[in-house]
Amino acid sequence: MDKSPPGPATDRPATDAGAERAAPARDPWWDNARFTSATLIVILHSMGSIMTRVDVLHSFHVASWAFRVPAFVMLAGVFSSAGPLSSRSLRSLLQSIVVPAGIFSLLFSLESYWLGSKFVLHVVQLPWTLWFLMSLFCWRLLLPLVVQLRHPLLITTGVALAVGYIDEFGMLYSASRTLVYLPLFYLGWRIGQGHLNAWFNSRWSLPVAVAGMLAAGAVGWLWHRDIKGNWLSMRHHYTAADPMSLEWAWVIRLLVLASAAALVLCLLRLIPRRRLPLISTLGAGGFTIYLLHPLVILPIREQDLISRVNTRVEIVGLLLCAVLLAMVLGSPPVRKLVQPLTRPPMGWLFAPAPPRQQPVYSAASATVATATLTLQATLPAPRGTADEQRATAPATRP
Repeated sequence: MDKSPPGPATDRPATDAGAERAAPARDPWWDNARFTSATLIVILHSMGSIMTRVDVLHSFHVASWAFRVPAFVMLAGVFSSAGPLSSRSLRSLLQSIVVPAGIFSLLFSLESYWLGSKFVLHVVQLPWTLWFLMSLFCWRLLLPLVVQLRHPLLITTGVALAVGYIDEFGMLYSASRTLVYLPLFYLGWRIGQGHLNAWFNSRWSLPVAVAGMLAAGAVGWLWHRDIKGNWLSMRHHYTAADPMSLEWAWVIRLLVLASAAALVLCLLRLIPRRRLPLISTLGAGGFTIYLLHPLVILPIREQDLISRVNTRVEIVGLLLCAVLLAMVLGSPPVRKLVQPLTRPPMGWLFAPAPPRQQPVYSAASATVATATLTLQATLPAPRGTADEQRATAPATRP
């Protein structure tokens, strides 16, 4: 039988940068999963310009959807803390999520301006992939509240389904995706707490996971043209154009969320837990891969270099380039080079941590404590205690 999944190594903000519980060493299982998910995201964004006109790529896009953003969301939940938000955790959120979101949003705006677009400073709607950071910040704030609920998964799922009927919840502040993906984030936290170890340890779950992956491939191959993109993006409200009408549109979202959770569990069950050469090392930079790859892909896409890809050889070459890009961005030298951007030093901004305050005793509390000690001193010792003392006392000669 497989070894039980070790607990998450959590001393970083999200995915590979995600939590507050210090651990002695990294767990290669999570690093392997991170690299898999991040690489699939890079492949998708690299081939987005030609995805719709190439059936194989479009079917791959649908079949692997759950292994990209949903997997990243659940992995972020694994490395999150549901404890009270201390000053240290709040500073970590600012340093690892809020400030990097602002830095990369500005870099995206500058790069777009350099490519000929109008300079736009994104505040309420972060560009391209950065919506994830805005949602992650909200998830981390909401998690301590969610775990206080009697039925957290049921309630968050109900909210995810109901929010589709509110037009105001859309792409601004990443409001729609924050609430829709919240059940998956909570489920990831449950995995990090070890509540699904039976699935990861049992022998019967292995063939079930293989069957789930094959089913995802079959659905992607047979019905990829019938699955709408807005069903998977989760960023817009329901519309009357949904095939099940507006009244039953929530059923589609429920099926999408349930299938995403099930497929991510299948993926984690099949990913090796041992350290893999190169893969585990690169997986430690999954968060860096996610942040950097749009800045590399954007100029290539805007120059129409990707849209010119037509032949099978060119498609395979583009696929290999996407994998190579993920490997380069996740490498230790690149992570170290861009660390001032992904986790900038913030000591100059934060005030010194306040010293730990000593308990303050009032005159009333001191009086009560003194009276308690006096009462204990005047009470006779229990009989059993004296008998025990005589029984255990050392024998002495008369």
